[in-house]
Parts: sequence; structure tokens; C-alpha cells
Amino acid sequence: MNVTLIEHTPNPEQTVALAARLCYSPVSIGELREKLESADIEKFLDKIMSLGHYSVLEHVSFTFAIEGISRVTTHQLVRHRIASFSQQSQRYVSHKEHFASIMPISIAGHAEARQVFADMTEALHKAYGRLIEMGVPAEDARYILPNATETKIIMTMNARELLHYFALRCCERAQWEIREMSIEMLRLVRRVAPVIFRNAGPGCVDGPCPEGQFCCGKTAEVREFFKRLDQGN
Repeated sequence: MNVTLIEHTPNPEQTVALAARLCYSPVSIGELREKLESADIEKFLDKIMSLGHYSVLEHVSFTFAIEGISRVTTHQLVRHRIASFSQQSQRYVSHKEHFASIMPISIAGHAEARQVFADMTEALHKAYGRLIEMGVPAEDARYILPNATETKIIMTMNARELLHYFALRCCERAQWEIREMSIEMLRLVRRVAPVIFRNAGPGCVDGPCPEGQFCCGKTAEVREFFKRLDQGN
């Protein structure tokens, strides 16, 4: 898996602070920008975040390039509707010569299960190739490809939606692959917007576990992990 932050709104925290100041100030935007250059943006952002003034976070966006994930994960990913996605097409990109797949650790660590997975993948790969050779269009041959098929996607989300996304997908109860991807996304955005994403992560990072009876029971460990995330841990 390779997750890269390829673009983001320049000076994201300054932009959010400017938008928030504008809501409560009679002066011009130019004057506000000049004042923000010397103002304590971090303190101001902490205040608006604590007040739940999240609409201003929608002014900044982050674009990720993600490779080496399965279509299991992208099917979950596109359920987040306030985002933009561009995914590698199985209609126009043929898998005849190369059919890569993602194998879960639970299968890879079990010799018999790993063989079953490998045999089925190889059988599907051969079947796909035979269909293409018969003249079946790639857009129809793809119907036999499994959810394990490796894919790549570019995704853009605004900061407000990212906070919601991290709360769901960084959780211990999230599916392992999208959780791994989401943690790396959070690590990347913290580098460019550390105040906005300071308390980002699963719901239990900044409050009680929202999972109720389904709580993983590791709240203390989870909080410590995300607290130290920007330290490379």
C-alpha cells in the first residue's frame, strides 16, 4: 500500500482561521489577512474547534493518491459521499497480462488458506485471459474478477469530512485495510495542518467510545497511539 498526499489547499490553517474571523468581523478581508499574519492562528483555531464551528473547515481540501489497495477497500471508501474519487478503470485497463491481488494477513499466515487463495486467484486470472482471447470485451470479462483485485484511486476530501472519516475508519473496529490506509492519511495531513487534525482519529481519542457494547476495550492504548502518531509511531 502506498498513500501520498499529492495536493492540498495552501496554508490550510490560515485559510480556515481567515474564514472564521470573517464571520465575526466588520473589516475587509484584506485587513483580516494582514492581522492574521501576526495573530496567534493556533490559539484561534483551537477556539473555533472547541466551539464546534466546523463549517469553516470546508474551505480547505486534501488530495490523496492511493495505490496497492483492494477493491474491497475502495467499495467502502466511496460510501463517503462528500468527496471526489477517480479510480483505475477495469473497463479500459485490461488485467490480461498482470492480475495483482491483495491477500489479507489472516490468510497469508495460514498455509492451507494461503494455497486456497492462490489457487483461486490463478484460476480467475486464467479464466479472465481466456475470455479476452475469445474476444470478450474487458468491460465484460471483469465480471469474474474478485474483490481482492488490486487497484489505485485518487481521492479529495475537505477537512471537515476528513475528521468525520477518520472518526469512523481509524477505529479498531474498522476493516483492517481501510484502517491502515486511513491512519497513514491522518499521519500525512497532520504534517500540514497539525492544529486542525490534532485530535483527529477514532471517536474515543477525544471522548468516550461511540461503539457502546462493541467497544474494543483498548481505549487507553488507542489514545496513546494516535497521540504519538505524528512522532512516527
